Amino acid sequence: MEMELRDNKWLRERLKYLYQRYFSDVPIINRITIKFGRSVRTRLGSIKPGRKLGTQHSIITMNGYFQDPNIPEFVVDGVIAHEFMHYAHGFASPHEQAFKHPHKGGLVNWDLKERGLEDILKLEKKWLKANWRNYILNHL
Repeated sequence: MEMELRDNKWLRERLKYLYQRYFSDVPIINRITIKFGRSVRTRLGSIKPGRKLGTQHSIITMNGYFQDPNIPEFVVDGVIAHEFMHYAHGFASPHEQAFKHPHKGGLVNWDLKERGLEDILKLEKKWLKANWRNYILNHL
């Protein structure tokens, strides 16, 4: 039996769940869009400001390979949480920018661990190390 691909609605539900569970103290001060992008080998996710004039919103783009339900949910959740942490730190969001560089010193992962996401991060890292390369090779 073939499983259905995940869609942008599924991504919105994952973001909503993660926000309510781990980030409810972070004010949402602009519109956030989350969507699947292209299927690429190296970039798992990104956040950038929206381009529409007169509106301020943030766009989280997730790797298109994550539409495949064979990619564990904890991998997708880890990437969503990582991108949302950038939002909270003021990157591609109206929040005051907390740091000069978004990844310097492992601050994103440190904050995610402080918020109770350490287990998800460990599972994500372990799965990616063991499986990502072969997954990509089998889906090119």
